[in-house]
Amino acid sequence: MNKISPKVLLNSKWTKMKVTKKEKHFIVTKVTFDDEQKVTECIVEAAITKSEYNINWRDLKDATIWRMGWQK
Repeated sequence: MNKISPKVLLNSKWTKMKVTKKEKHFIVTKVTFDDEQKVTECIVEAAITKSEYNINWRDLKDATIWRMGWQK
């Protein structure tokens, strides 16, 4: 399990464990919080294709899906 705080999500780098469309490395480009400081939106951008995806930020905690940093 990856330990991550919502406050440090922005600009963090991630490696997706199951590569799709040749997209493996991602960076968090947008994090939106509500009035209670809970994450309402988390956007990741693929490093190669620049495609953006709205994900559930809690999925980043699952080490079978995501790894912290850009891994080989």
